[in-house]
Amino acid sequence: MFAPTARRAATQASAYAPKYYIPRTTAGMTLGTAVQLGSLAAGFGVAVGSGALFLFGEVPRVRNDILRKLPFLDTYYDRSIPAEDNPF
Repeated sequence: MFAPTARRAATQASAYAPKYYIPRTTAGMTLGTAVQLGSLAAGFGVAVGSGALFLFGEVPRVRNDILRKLPFLDTYYDRSIPAEDNPF
């Protein structure tokens, strides 16, 4: 008469039948799959972001506003003109 859904059929199994487990999904992904894809996306994001940051490292705005604020890169990106080379 009525066809039971998969979730109802799993709860009405006998004691001798195999135990079914239907994982909860959101947008077709389980929690484990979402964690795997999220960590993969975060790794690629860090790689692309750091590559873009150092690619644009010679742009004065990026160099002075971002890269010179990092404690271990502040002297490396210092492009000030020494006093003996300044014509003024």
